[in-house]
Amino acid sequence: MKDLIQVAGIIDATEAQLLAEEGVHWLGFPLRLPSGKDDITEEAATNIISSLSSPQAGVLISYMTKADEVSAFCDELGVKAVQLHGDVEVAELKKLKLNRPDLYVLKSLVVKEDNAEELLKLVDDCAEYVDMFITDTFNPKTGAKGATGLTHNWDVSAELVRRSPKPLMMAGGLTAENVADAIRKVRPAAVDAHTGLEGTNGRKDREKIKKFVSESRSAFAEIA
Repeated sequence: MKDLIQVAGIIDATEAQLLAEEGVHWLGFPLRLPSGKDDITEEAATNIISSLSSPQAGVLISYMTKADEVSAFCDELGVKAVQLHGDVEVAELKKLKLNRPDLYVLKSLVVKEDNAEELLKLVDDCAEYVDMFITDTFNPKTGAKGATGLTHNWDVSAELVRRSPKPLMMAGGLTAENVADAIRKVRPAAVDAHTGLEGTNGRKDREKIKKFVSESRSAFAEIA
């Protein structure tokens, strides 16, 4: 996977169509969130995912920590890729990869103020059992590990890219205005945005999406 653009937090079919029209590759669906406040029903997400055609694909964004649960839910939704944002044990990652080699597994690396060494060790421990890592930003005020709208120290993400034998998707406060600089600095294989592409009504904004995709493509070409 290279030069991949993902947008997360899809709320309905209209939004999914907009993203596909503007050239977004992966559409992320956060479901069964710890807060219990999903943006979309599982039935609606399943219907959207089944309607997508290459190069678009649906991705489950999950806080589940058990391999069997993740596998079963991916089957229910019809997805072939899953982002794991919970505190998944290495043994569960290994089990998932062994039981479901067909699943493209992404493991989150949530950047805090002072946990760079911890994340580097996590990369070493998990790399064999994942297909891609994804950075995100921790919000110390809420404890949220994703969709915080906050950026983090890009030096940490850049170091994780250098350390990881697997590709890395960069997330965390990315917008149409900063994504090109982020790609140049970090040199990720993929980028992801969520809240930074929404308008005041909470829906994805077409002009923001269009610029995000354009800026991402240009920066990816520049670092190639």
